[in-house]
Amino acid sequence: MEDLVRDGYALTTDPKRVDFTRVHRWLAEESYWAAGRSHDLVARSIDGSLPYSVFNSADGEQVAFARAVTDGATFAWICDVFVDQDHRGHGLGKWLIDSILADLSDRGIQRFLLATKDAHEVYRRSGFVELAGANRFMEIDRRPTRNAILDTH
Repeated sequence: MEDLVRDGYALTTDPKRVDFTRVHRWLAEESYWAAGRSHDLVARSIDGSLPYSVFNSADGEQVAFARAVTDGATFAWICDVFVDQDHRGHGLGKWLIDSILADLSDRGIQRFLLATKDAHEVYRRSGFVELAGANRFMEIDRRPTRNAILDTH
């Protein structure tokens, strides 16, 4: 995907531009789903995915991030979506998600999945709906953050 520019922000898929320290802080310290995730684990997860990063054009600082785990042909899991607190409310989350969907759709991918505890309306605006046939899916979930993610105790 070519870099995109909008309203003082630039979106890129260049993995070399990811600010690993910043993304690690967002995920490990500010998210509920990746709380406590090690720097090494964040780095490996990004290395094994397609990263999407948004930068403030004025100062070059990374302000948002997401990644897609995909087979490159049929399926993509969009995860670790995060917009820095100071840049929320500018439509960056929707722009990021819509750009990911467009990029992956251009690659022929037709099925997308993501999970959220509290941003359903954000994702609905990009076309996501609740998982149909959820009872067909099975999992093994050993994450230490599982209870926080599912909002159970």
